[in-house]
Amino acid sequence: MRSRRELSHDDARQIIEAICGALEESGGGGAAIAVADPHGELIAFLRTDGCRPSAVTLAMNKAYTAAREHMATAELGPIMAAKGFPLTNFGDLRFLSFPGGVPIVVDGEVVGAVAVSGLPDQVDIDLAHLGARAITG
Repeated sequence: MRSRRELSHDDARQIIEAICGALEESGGGGAAIAVADPHGELIAFLRTDGCRPSAVTLAMNKAYTAAREHMATAELGPIMAAKGFPLTNFGDLRFLSFPGGVPIVVDGEVVGAVAVSGLPDQVDIDLAHLGARAITG
């Protein structure tokens, strides 16, 4: 059996540092950043200054969803809507399709996910991708 690469605490730190660096450079405002393992369970989390409290749960749930579904949260909603299959049918209220959660893929395998919440949708998406690239290249 091929061994699976797991995200480490150091990987999570690098992801969060990359996103924080971009936020500082842009003066972008407050955000919640969540990094999850392949099962969607939280490895690391940071709420930056100025982040709205509601963004905390959203970031964690975006990372959870992206890891479990192996796709970006922004892509999931339209796919489920086209199928007429609401996310609530999964029976897990943590699933959501707000943009900003992306899986982290190493050697074709999802090893976790990163999510950003609290900023405009496209900024959340871009920062999440930036975070993923911090460890995937």
